[in-house]
Amino acid sequence: MSSKTLRVAFVHPDLGIGGAERLVVDAATGLKAKGHNVVIYTSHHDRGHCFEETKDGSLEIRVRGNSIIPRTLFGSFYIVCAILRQLHLTASLILRDNDQFDVIFVDQLSASIPFLRFTGAKILFYCHFPDKLLTKRESILKKLYRYPVDLLEGLTTGYIFTSNVFRESFPNIRKAPQVLYPGIHFEAYDKKVDVTILSINRFERKKNIVLAIRAFARLRDDVMVSEEQFLNMRLVIAGGYDNRVPENVDHHKELDRVASRLELETFTIMPSSATYPPESAQIIFLCSFNEAQRTYLLSKSLCLLYTPSNEHFGIVPIEAMYACLPVIACNSGGPRETVRNGITGVLCSPTPLEFSEAIADFISGVHDRKVMGDSGREHAQKNFSLTTFVNSLELILMNLVQDPLRSRPLQGPLIWFSTAITLFVLLIYQYSY
Repeated sequence: MSSKTLRVAFVHPDLGIGGAERLVVDAATGLKAKGHNVVIYTSHHDRGHCFEETKDGSLEIRVRGNSIIPRTLFGSFYIVCAILRQLHLTASLILRDNDQFDVIFVDQLSASIPFLRFTGAKILFYCHFPDKLLTKRESILKKLYRYPVDLLEGLTTGYIFTSNVFRESFPNIRKAPQVLYPGIHFEAYDKKVDVTILSINRFERKKNIVLAIRAFARLRDDVMVSEEQFLNMRLVIAGGYDNRVPENVDHHKELDRVASRLELETFTIMPSSATYPPESAQIIFLCSFNEAQRTYLLSKSLCLLYTPSNEHFGIVPIEAMYACLPVIACNSGGPRETVRNGITGVLCSPTPLEFSEAIADFISGVHDRKVMGDSGREHAQKNFSLTTFVNSLELILMNLVQDPLRSRPLQGPLIWFSTAITLFVLLIYQYSY
């Protein structure tokens, strides 16, 4: 326990199941275990779709404004609604609660930072990846829509802890970012079983899960393995799935259609399912899963297929490496920093051919799965332990609190923006309670 007890608030948009949520929960739990006082503020918390620590009383969760502002407007304007929901949450924190916090840990969205400074707390912004890089601008209308959002992100991002992508995305912010890698619960992965091929990602199009399906099919179509071998192989696609999110629902159906066109039999397991998949099913969709299922899958697999391109960090490869599971990932984004090519896994181009060739090399023994697995575990233990993460985060918070310099005053267009948004949010807040 540290000599000074900090009062820390976390502000996170949606406390569901995912890598970002796992990081926030681990950070909050780790700081609480060190004796600090911790509260998590969120706009949405579904007790049927969340991590155990957020519903068993381990952490204090305050949910505000979930029914006031929708997630989308007619299926669009997701980022605008997300910003408005966070600003409403921020107004509740400032106006409704009397808590005095030393540090407010803002996660994912930076729009609330100027307003949170009025609390007198120091603000730490943990940016997993710049939002401006998470969407395509394929039309003039989309460019016009995104311009003020991107401008707002650049203006409000002052404290940021992520990879060197930050420097390329926000060249006008001179303050160098500090890198704080997430950690994982190592003890949750210590279990040994048998073999399959695994893909873990949320059911979102940007995760490029279709690449895993096409790569799996090429093993058969390009005769990289024998027919008998292929018939005894399974691809398990597991990941976050929320039936409130249209993309999750639609994309699962899209993936199922792709697999069917490739003449691969599929089977879907929902959280409430009690039916076992038939032996003939070669693609299993596991729509959300608990920690026991995740541990079993990581222990059972031959390798992990990590398919997103330009992924900001990606906690799943770290989990896999600690479980002695080699990773096949795209040679871009976070995996370039976390996966050691040829040592703990294989980095390749995001094509079905290169992914299938890497899988075949593990099956044939060209890549020694055990050697790579052992190297991956050692690499994860050395660089990505949860203890290292929490200790580093605590040090950052302590340094931030002890910094004698005041937060920079609002300047330029941010003053006008802050004033307008403040009036709007206060108007909504007035009629919310």
